[in-house]
Amino acid sequence: MKQEKIITVQNLTKKFGNFTAVKGISFDVYKGEIFGFLGANGAGKTTAMKMLIGISNPTSGEANVAGFDVHTQAEMVKKSIGYMSQKFSMYDDLTIKENITFFGGIYGLSRTQIKQKIAQLVEELQLQDVVNNLVGSLPLGWKQKLSFSVALLHEPKIVFLDEPTGGVDPITRRQFWEMIYTQAYKGTTIFVTTHYMDEAEYCDRVSIMVDGAIEALDSPKNLKEQFKVNSMNDVFLKLARNIE
Repeated sequence: MKQEKIITVQNLTKKFGNFTAVKGISFDVYKGEIFGFLGANGAGKTTAMKMLIGISNPTSGEANVAGFDVHTQAEMVKKSIGYMSQKFSMYDDLTIKENITFFGGIYGLSRTQIKQKIAQLVEELQLQDVVNNLVGSLPLGWKQKLSFSVALLHEPKIVFLDEPTGGVDPITRRQFWEMIYTQAYKGTTIFVTTHYMDEAEYCDRVSIMVDGAIEALDSPKNLKEQFKVNSMNDVFLKLARNIE
């Protein structure tokens, strides 16, 4: 069965004056795929992601996300995706319930839908005893899991996760990835950046950017075989640090 493309990118380029941050990258992402987007700081991955989520205009090239052109339909792109930033994006001075209500309203959900989502998240995340507590009182791991769930409130086709497990302990990281697997199994496409190379192993496919260009793209298994190494960390070192 032919896989359905949910993101298509052709020769996407971003320039800032004379500096080219993203150098004509091309790739496809498929429905229900967990796609890892890796690169060292300054490699261009954040700039590329900003173009894909509709908040930065490409200098040239083409990109289609969830059926919409990032050049001409950026607002439709934004409505069709979920996004979880590296920095926690919920309001510490609102309760869990108030945050869900607020973001549900932003995503255009009705009062009835928001009420249903609150009940669903309270059950799934076992928040019964803390739903009326301020989000700022929660441990970081709980905040991250809640933020991911809120990014999915409007049931987007794709969710973009920017360094989603930064700063949390290994057990919480593993629990977070179990949530990612569950969502991908339901058909949601996961586009994730991470600097934890062990997390790259969890992805269906991985791209690695070096100096604004994609230098490798394949499954973790195939990349390790291609570079004749035992871990994705070694693949990354060979590419990003020019270690042979």
